Amino acid sequence: MRIGLLTEGGYPYATGESRLWCDRLVRGLVQHEFDLYALSRSAQQEEHGWVHLPPQVRQVRTASLWAPEDDGRTHGRRERRRFVGHFKQLAAALCAEDDDEGDGFAQGLYGLAELAREHGGLYAALRSELAARTLESACRAPGVRRAAQGATVCDHLAFVDGLERALRPLSLDWYGQDALGAVDLCHAASGGSAALPGLLAKRFCGVPLLVTEYGVQLRAHHLAASEAELSSPVRTLLAAFHGRLAAEVYRQASVITPGNTHARRWQEKCGADRAKLRTVYPGMEADRFAALGDGGGGDPHTLVWVGRIEPAKDLIALLHAFAEVRKEEPRARLRIFGAPLSGPESAAYFAHCRALAAQLFPDEAADAHAIGDNPVSFEEIGAPEAPELVDAYGAGQVVVLSSVVEGFPISLVESMFCGRATVSTDVGAVVEVIGGTGLVVPPRNPRALADACLALLRDPERRDRLGAAARARALELFTVEQNLTAFRGIYLELISHSPVQREAESVDADGEPRPFAYPAESHVPGRWPAPGPAPGGHTPSWADGTGPGLVRAAEEAGR
Repeated sequence: MRIGLLTEGGYPYATGESRLWCDRLVRGLVQHEFDLYALSRSAQQEEHGWVHLPPQVRQVRTASLWAPEDDGRTHGRRERRRFVGHFKQLAAALCAEDDDEGDGFAQGLYGLAELAREHGGLYAALRSELAARTLESACRAPGVRRAAQGATVCDHLAFVDGLERALRPLSLDWYGQDALGAVDLCHAASGGSAALPGLLAKRFCGVPLLVTEYGVQLRAHHLAASEAELSSPVRTLLAAFHGRLAAEVYRQASVITPGNTHARRWQEKCGADRAKLRTVYPGMEADRFAALGDGGGGDPHTLVWVGRIEPAKDLIALLHAFAEVRKEEPRARLRIFGAPLSGPESAAYFAHCRALAAQLFPDEAADAHAIGDNPVSFEEIGAPEAPELVDAYGAGQVVVLSSVVEGFPISLVESMFCGRATVSTDVGAVVEVIGGTGLVVPPRNPRALADACLALLRDPERRDRLGAAARARALELFTVEQNLTAFRGIYLELISHSPVQREAESVDADGEPRPFAYPAESHVPGRWPAPGPAPGGHTPSWADGTGPGLVRAAEEAGR
């Protein structure tokens, strides 16, 4: 089977949120061939290059969402009229309070895609005065959103700029029979812009679409927009666009695979049909944590935190909770293992956390001649104290997660593979992942977090029992093997319900349909040689299309 894997800001680039599970998917399903269609988000991402690709990757096509992609074409009078008509439909759907069926949005979107496919010039058209005036007219129409009514010319221009970037996949040359039209299935590694090529491949070529979301793209856009310096009308229109796009993606997808119940709820709220939803947990490598699998080792008085140091992880609450722990357990220690800092915001937050730790826990010394020691340490994964991730989890016997925002908690699953008892806040998919094998407390509640940590520090038997149960659960649900098994079955199910789209290979020299162009054994794992002469020089009838069964079938088809 030939799979078109669609990504945005991830695989095959060396950085990005989808690179790990996509790489495991491609390497694990060796019986399939993969064509990669990747959208990059920044110049820095492209500069870091690609990961090493396995041989089953046939081709890679890339495009950028961050740099202007002007094809140099402009529209004539007829094309301008078509553009205005389609863009007016799209803008009206985004400005309206209700577009429950999504018909206006879909018609406008696909109309713009067909115009770009036939004549190009979409970049210039979307950034033209004509587009801004059309959007202004839509915002002034009766019954539109209140925020859209107050949009200024600057707001119109800012929104059109963001819309043009999001719609760049419409202008790509990915939708012919030498590209996505030749694949058996499109698998989008996320919603949003990554799924747009899949929508068009289905529209133009009839290729079925599978959408996987381990982090809901719509939620990510809402969070990013709230932090960006955008006016209320621009945020409203962008939110409307991404919401309508998500609904259309879910409507057209044959199967949607959320990574957890938290993502599934978001998808259902955006209109996804429950019958299409199949939860497939991310697959993680358990072997790298096998050394700690029995739950042994580690200081029984040490709490461990592992992750990216950023405000969403709420280390402030963790430090205040540990202050309460120290009052009742003076021997307790807290070791914070962080990934390398990713930017100025993370660096500022890290400095704030260190300053708070120094304030809450002054260096302590056993006597007047000893060197003071702080019970809280900040360490970097890869440093001598923790050269590998498993060394960080092995530093203590209780792992803490204090986040206020979380999707699928990777560090929590890693600690479960290590057989560690855990204390977590009830955010994102934490409860679904932990499933009763750890303690869960409300977020932003240092007192509750401290009480849970004390309960495990004081009860070794309970700690060991929870750690063993956590490891068993992780091995059952969150391994690479279960992830590959799920997608292997979904691939075969989808292709069994979809006609083959490779027209060039399914017709004979006269352009007539070739009966049985794809025999059943062509879907058996492994590579099959092209039909040709047998060892004795004779070409079998099933290979040259002259066998009696094939001739009879051809005659029946011609009647």
